Amino acid sequence: MLIPKRTKYRKQFRGRMKGKANRGNTIAHGQYGLVALEPAWITNRQIEAARIAMTRYIRRGGQVWIKIFPDKPVTAKPAETRMGSGKGSPEYWVAVVKPGRVLFEMAGVPKEIAAEAMRLAGHKLPIKTKFIVSDHQGDVYVPVVNETLADAKKAAHAAYEQEHAAEAQATETKAKEGGEANEG
Repeated sequence: MLIPKRTKYRKQFRGRMKGKANRGNTIAHGQYGLVALEPAWITNRQIEAARIAMTRYIRRGGQVWIKIFPDKPVTAKPAETRMGSGKGSPEYWVAVVKPGRVLFEMAGVPKEIAAEAMRLAGHKLPIKTKFIVSDHQGDVYVPVVNETLADAKKAAHAAYEQEHAAEAQATETKAKEGGEANEG
């Protein structure tokens, strides 16, 4: 499990997860990546579970890179403890993840296998994720969830319109054929 060797201070402030990822938002090593679409604290156990799920699926073929490291200690006070008496003791470690951050990278396997392995890994994480393919240009992936939803709605509406037009045309031709049969 990932854990820092040593830290300057035992405890940290909670901090904020505002904005998009400025660093770690490109595929640096592999061909495929798993990108975070939401902000979250991802624990060292979740990272390890995702890594195991990926490596099991690809059966030790190819390479996997873990692009996040849990370097933030999270404290907790014991159950049924009264208020006060200082901050709790460190219980576990988390990686602070913002939208757009590449969590894992993979190379040396076909795209379909990589996509399925990343999907399985994504299910182990507490956030929505997206599978991306590197274009080897170092382009930054900036997730814009609202635009993708709007595009999906537009596509669905266009498909509905097309289907509706086809039905209208079919009924129109039936009516013409029916009219011709009555005349003849």
